Amino acid sequence: MRKFVISATALPVALLLGAGLFVAARVQHSLAHARSQIAEEGNLAFDLTTVTHLDNPGFESLATPSSYSTAAVFQGRLYLAGSGGLAEFPTLEANPHLWRTGLDLPPAPIVRMATGALRGVGHSELLLATHGEGVLFYDGANLRQLRPRLAAARDITAILPMASGDLLLGTRQLGLLRYDGRTLAPFHANLSNLVITALAGDAGDLWIGTRNHGVFHWHAGQLGTFDSTSGLPDQQVESIALAPGKVFVGTPLGVAEFLDGRPARILAPGLFAHTLATDGATLTIASIDQGIREIPLNPGFDRHTNNATSHDLLAASDLVVTSQNRKGDNLLAVTPTGVSRREPSGEWQPILTATPSKLADSNISALSFDPDGRLWIGYFDHGLDILTPSRTGEASARHIEDDHIFCVNRILLDPARNTVDVATANGLVLFDPTGHPRQTILRRDGLISDQVTDIARTRDGLALATPAGLTFIDATGLHSLYAFHGLINNHVYALASDSGGTRVLAGTLGGISLLNDGVVHGNLTTANSGLKQNWITAIVPVSDITEDNFFVGTYGSGVMQLDASGHITAMEGATRSSEINPNAMLVTTRHVFAGTLGDGLLVYDRTARHWSSITAGLPSLNVTALAEHDDQLYVGTENGIVHITESRLAR
Repeated sequence: MRKFVISATALPVALLLGAGLFVAARVQHSLAHARSQIAEEGNLAFDLTTVTHLDNPGFESLATPSSYSTAAVFQGRLYLAGSGGLAEFPTLEANPHLWRTGLDLPPAPIVRMATGALRGVGHSELLLATHGEGVLFYDGANLRQLRPRLAAARDITAILPMASGDLLLGTRQLGLLRYDGRTLAPFHANLSNLVITALAGDAGDLWIGTRNHGVFHWHAGQLGTFDSTSGLPDQQVESIALAPGKVFVGTPLGVAEFLDGRPARILAPGLFAHTLATDGATLTIASIDQGIREIPLNPGFDRHTNNATSHDLLAASDLVVTSQNRKGDNLLAVTPTGVSRREPSGEWQPILTATPSKLADSNISALSFDPDGRLWIGYFDHGLDILTPSRTGEASARHIEDDHIFCVNRILLDPARNTVDVATANGLVLFDPTGHPRQTILRRDGLISDQVTDIARTRDGLALATPAGLTFIDATGLHSLYAFHGLINNHVYALASDSGGTRVLAGTLGGISLLNDGVVHGNLTTANSGLKQNWITAIVPVSDITEDNFFVGTYGSGVMQLDASGHITAMEGATRSSEINPNAMLVTTRHVFAGTLGDGLLVYDRTARHWSSITAGLPSLNVTALAEHDDQLYVGTENGIVHITESRLAR
């Protein structure tokens, strides 16, 4: 998800629209490339390697929530996994052994786990599906990685080990793949290019859930499909659970029960059935925001059934069946606060509690330091934290979240007004030096749009970027300009100003507008300049004694340079096929940094005039925010924050 959104009346809708807009072009491009490669080759190229200690130039993690979302039992031990990595618990009382994402594991969240013996291996392994780095195999001692060379094939959403030794891989873009120990290829032509969400069954009786095409049933070499017109409550499938002669398909609007391969009735209508588990007598439904429901399956046959025992205290992201208890099978629920177990009495009891974190979330959208050395951390959809250092080394955090401070796009220190200005999806919020909101500026107050995507200081005040144009704030009040006044495109993503604040560059969806004292005096596009992409996502001034330059981040062509005369040129090592995240650029005395959508961190050495790339040590290759303080570079990603002494990056 990206850190900016399209303005809309309802904030959740705005969040979804904004995220979809930024990634849509990349998804379509990568999907077209993937289809072409599969059509030409049939099989997908991959690498199968042993994962050893990952290189790390010196990044250290800033504590973020554990955020475990899935679990499995392997070799008698409980494993929990999520965006932060993998935790192995020898016993419930022991401290876990941790593998951290980006430091001990490849830089991608773990989204699913299973156990199985793959063809050619000969023993059971723990299988870990990742969002972006393929599949990891752990045998209790060694870790291997199946990494498809095509990026779309590395984004795994579901896994299912088969009795034959084959492994089925559901993906977000390429549909269903099969790995047989030697080759990786599409499972079936009619299941290609679908968003796979759930898998259950085996080679002769397989059920495949999708994001928007219902559920597919592969049986005796035939492929059938069921959707909202033929038995499902909803087109979107969240989960699938099996029992003898029965299949349960969970959707956001309830659960469809299938008998002998045909839809029979709807259970829990209206309930968002995120995860399912069944022992044949009871169906347990975990909903992320509506707790856990347990439905008896045999009291009577009703077409629509909603008899349920409710456990509202639990909001589970995964349900796992294990046989570790002497009294029989247990059902474990992975919750935001840890793991709970269903006791023989039917009650749920916590058995593991996640270590509390100082920070509210791990999906970072903005970073900035104030004069007191406090780190301001903006989140994509959880407001912001103000992290205050202490002399003892234990920092404290204060969380702020409300209707306005929810989706944070930019945080800027404003010395002239002695404020910290926070651009959000629902207004500009000005904070006083103590870190408390002083004023919220909205469209009703003169903004051209409530959605503020960037801020820049000008000679007389502030310039604000929005999806509807620019708004300037100065001593005379608020005034705006848009395409009618010469702006190249109304949707402005990025702003930058020169040292005097008289010259402002506005990066838009359609190119760059050059402004002097709030008046457009020129526009740069691919048609009239060396610009390789019109979609501008970030701009920073990079000037020295003899030059007055700007570095321009683009969607699709990396970073380019704009000199004082208005010429745009490519930069070796940085102008390439990559997407710079919105406002994810930072200038220090030594370097220029640029955060990319999936290629890690680009680093420019200002003395050597040389670009390099860093991926090792990052918790995600999606770098979304940057800040520097006391020679420490802070790197925000969609999966947490790391920091490093900047001097260690010298090459």
